[in-house]
Amino acid sequence: MQIYLNGEEKQIPDASNMARLIELLDLGGQRIAVEVNEELVPRSTFDQHQLHEQDRIEIIQAVGGG
Repeated sequence: MQIYLNGEEKQIPDASNMARLIELLDLGGQRIAVEVNEELVPRSTFDQHQLHEQDRIEIIQAVGGG
């Protein structure tokens, strides 16, 4: 299925959920914020949040610094 990830087209397996996408992107354990179609998706719901064709997903990684 086709989604838009941070503004770029990306193909992912059909019937993917947010947890699977995070796994595919090798972002497990990272400090991230995720938005789908302009709505924040809590980490606690990644397993239940099904992705759909043409979803627009933004993933932002927290970067430490000082």
